[in-house]
Amino acid sequence: MSKVHILDHPLIQHKLSIMRNKETGAKEFRELLEEISMLMVYEVTRDLPTEEVEVETPICVTKTKMLSGKKIGIVPILRAGLGMVEGVTRLIPAARIGHIGLYRDPLTLQPVEYYCKLPADSENRELIVLDPMLATGGSASAAITFIKQRNCHNIRLVNLIAAPEGIRRIQREHPDVDIYVAACDEKLNEHGYIVPGLGDAGDRLFGTK
Repeated sequence: MSKVHILDHPLIQHKLSIMRNKETGAKEFRELLEEISMLMVYEVTRDLPTEEVEVETPICVTKTKMLSGKKIGIVPILRAGLGMVEGVTRLIPAARIGHIGLYRDPLTLQPVEYYCKLPADSENRELIVLDPMLATGGSASAAITFIKQRNCHNIRLVNLIAAPEGIRRIQREHPDVDIYVAACDEKLNEHGYIVPGLGDAGDRLFGTK
């Protein structure tokens, strides 16, 4: 079963508390989401493999470490996932960026892919899927399924806040995908919002309703 990593660094928790406040405006919300995403990806990539290389400093030649193995790809789920991209690429500027968009079919209520564009070599990359909220888990699970259908299997899911229901769904449907969250909240309400959560992340991010 996939692991759930709760990243409870004090700076992350402090910034998340400001984001939860209903009085926090769109500009500050965007800035905080970017900052938290940068702090989170530092931990998400903690176990990336390294290799020893030889470097000549101004003083002498020495052996040191650099990243090895698979390169990184970032896949935000439209639209709220876009708010996390800048923070991640600040630490991993060489990462390639894909996008995936979903909508819910009004008849079947199932997620339908309307857009998916991944880097050409995504099957050889570690893919980090970004979405601020993991509520029911339906959109995230569908996005991961669509990505896997393109022969990509090295996937990590990064969310700001998760509900237990969403975590259980990802673990059930994608037991090979680890989940990284800044907070696991109490539950979902009758409208599918995370409690206590922070409201609709997309609306607060872009100033829409």
